[in-house]
Amino acid sequence: MPTAVINYLLGPDLRLMLEEGDADGLKAFCEELHPAALAELLAELEDETVWRVLSHCALPRQVEIFEFLSLHRQVELVEAIGKERLSKLVGEMSSDDRADLLSRLDPVRVESLLPLMAQADRADVRRLLAYPEESAGSIMTTEYASLTEQATVAEALTALRKQAPDAETLYYIYVLGPDRRLDGFVSLRDLVLARPERTVGELMRRDVISARVDDDQEKVAAQVMRYDLLALPVVDEANRLVGIVTHDDAMDVVRQEAEEDVLRMGGVEPLADSYAETGVLELAWKRGKWLMFLSLVALATAQVLQRFEEVSEAHVWLVLFLPLVLAAGGNAGSQSAALIIRAIALGEQGTGPWRLAARELLVGGTLGFLLALIGYLSGYLWFELGSNESLMVAGTVFVVVVIGTVCGSLLPLASKKMGADPALMSTPLITAVMDVTGVILYYGVGIWLLTTLAGTAAR
Repeated sequence: MPTAVINYLLGPDLRLMLEEGDADGLKAFCEELHPAALAELLAELEDETVWRVLSHCALPRQVEIFEFLSLHRQVELVEAIGKERLSKLVGEMSSDDRADLLSRLDPVRVESLLPLMAQADRADVRRLLAYPEESAGSIMTTEYASLTEQATVAEALTALRKQAPDAETLYYIYVLGPDRRLDGFVSLRDLVLARPERTVGELMRRDVISARVDDDQEKVAAQVMRYDLLALPVVDEANRLVGIVTHDDAMDVVRQEAEEDVLRMGGVEPLADSYAETGVLELAWKRGKWLMFLSLVALATAQVLQRFEEVSEAHVWLVLFLPLVLAAGGNAGSQSAALIIRAIALGEQGTGPWRLAARELLVGGTLGFLLALIGYLSGYLWFELGSNESLMVAGTVFVVVVIGTVCGSLLPLASKKMGADPALMSTPLITAVMDVTGVILYYGVGIWLLTTLAGTAAR
């Protein structure tokens, strides 16, 4: 249900209960409504009002609702409460959500908060905060279920009943050897269906798909999606199990990476929070950096145009077809870049860069021929130019489209090869680069073609 509908239907009832101090009503409201829906409703209220509503339910339910709020809103809310209440809230949160929240808080406040937490939670927080941002370690949870190879099925089920309240998921249970080495895993389904006297070692699967704790989060999410896993174990350099990345966390990473790619392809630096939660100055800076850079590229285009000023004065009609040449090259390059960036993100490029360039060369040649034909016919029939002039326009369009297509496909691959995000080769950037290239080719190739064709005609 959309947020606006939730606020419209339930907002008046909530405000009435707050005004009347209806404790029983507020308790029922918190316990019966889905946590995600309640979080959407509370997100629009003032901090004090949110905590007043949440105080009418037990701490575990408070945490369940709190974790559905955006990270930005969570930070705002915890700023309004004391460290004792915050320590209880944080201690009840899942380890990955807790690490995300604490990474956004002032380090001094985090250090003052840690002594109030249980020793195990304190050590877990320090460990998770130490992992690099956007690594597998930064998105994993340490709340998983584990068994030993020697345990019988009956013993395993008894152990799982004790571990269940603290485990993020119970479907995959990891089998650990000495020093927490990951030896395999067993599914809950296999345990439930097996005879009680069988051992975990007889049921376990040893071909474990795992990620290293320092792997990039995008790679980890791709593994979860590729193998259709509910959770992916994360190990250190000694193959010791340190955590798991669950399917929902992988989906969050996929969504986050997709948002970043879309923004970069539009010439905007990725936002840490949602558009509505990002300040005006921060928005202006993240957009302004790209705009200033693209403006410099545009000035370079103006500089190139100035160098061909005499040619433009001698052949005024050249200016008429300049937009066609620039649009053809920029749009063709942007199309190629968008397709290749998508293929890289989905792991679909499936071929080496040179074969890819050859493929795009064929596509560019086909598209270039079609657009060149349009350019020739437009010049000859519409603008009533001579055949030589129309052929010059067509030839330049063909060359620019082919170069734009190849560059648009290779630049994202080169960016990936250098360890940068392929989406940095955004549509505005490709268009700006092809504008400069198009002007040079239009006048350079154009003058050469006109001179060559004129010389041929004279002979």
